[in-house]
Amino acid sequence: MTANTPAEAAPGKPSGAGSPNPSSGRSPQSGAPAVDGAKLVRERRLNNAKKNWAMFRSDIPAMVGAVLLIFFILIAVLAPLIAPESRLDVTKQLDVPRYAPPSLAHPLGTDDLGREMWVRILWGSRVSILVGVAATVMSMVIGTIMGLAAGHFTGLFGAVVMRIIDFFLVLPSLLLAIVLSSVLERGVFTIVVAIGLTSWASTARIVRSQTLSVESRLYIERARILGAGHSHILFKHLLPSVMPLVLANTTLTVGGAIIAESTLSFLGLGDTSKESWGTILKNSMDVSAATSGYWWYVLTPGIAILLVVLSFTMVGRALEAIINPALRSR
Repeated sequence: MTANTPAEAAPGKPSGAGSPNPSSGRSPQSGAPAVDGAKLVRERRLNNAKKNWAMFRSDIPAMVGAVLLIFFILIAVLAPLIAPESRLDVTKQLDVPRYAPPSLAHPLGTDDLGREMWVRILWGSRVSILVGVAATVMSMVIGTIMGLAAGHFTGLFGAVVMRIIDFFLVLPSLLLAIVLSSVLERGVFTIVVAIGLTSWASTARIVRSQTLSVESRLYIERARILGAGHSHILFKHLLPSVMPLVLANTTLTVGGAIIAESTLSFLGLGDTSKESWGTILKNSMDVSAATSGYWWYVLTPGIAILLVVLSFTMVGRALEAIINPALRSR
């Protein structure tokens, strides 16, 4: 028997044909290529992203809304370059006619102090959009935390959290925001806090419903049996499952926050030193622009608010339909 016969191979060691070869990337048993799990996950996520983008792109209202949002965001960011802030200084507008109607010289007309309306709309977009987005982020964070707590925890703690959510849900959010804005020092930050602290309850209810649905799935029960704690289940399983719904709801909530900011500014509870669309509406009311025939003074900020809110709503509806397939046929 020669040294190359199988009988003389070392015990416990397979022959060369069956030995594992790390460089070949094949399984030692079957010889099949090893599966790269991370690569498969990346490919699946990329394919899902492409599919979702194709669905979003096929939704004409959503694309129109996205274009409008990009336009308003760009003019808000580039406002200092497009129109210097000095153009809002009334002492430098003495030679500009007051209440000039829209024309080639004054595209959107002028106000009672001779300031160009398009300049005020440009600078007002910075505060209105900033407050709307910041207040919505605060609302989403609070609503997500409270919704996860109400859906995950049971017993006395879960019941107390749910009663807090119910209290804020039945409380008129605008009335509470007016009270907070009246008590706190006036400013942009105050409006953000007032809106964010009063508009999170509806988000908490949505997150709680989604949390209860995810909690009933088998992999959550398996994680509990294997000894996973509350923090692991909340941050590794529940939070990633509810985040798509939260993000879709965010775009729908921004519009309401912008309307709330405009309402508070219209009531004189905003920062009068900052331009916003609500402040422009309040100025038009102070000079009785609607009854005096200065229609551009009222319509210009109103149309700007309408377009931004409508854009956020159209984009939000499209994202909601992508996340929830049941809504696609409606």
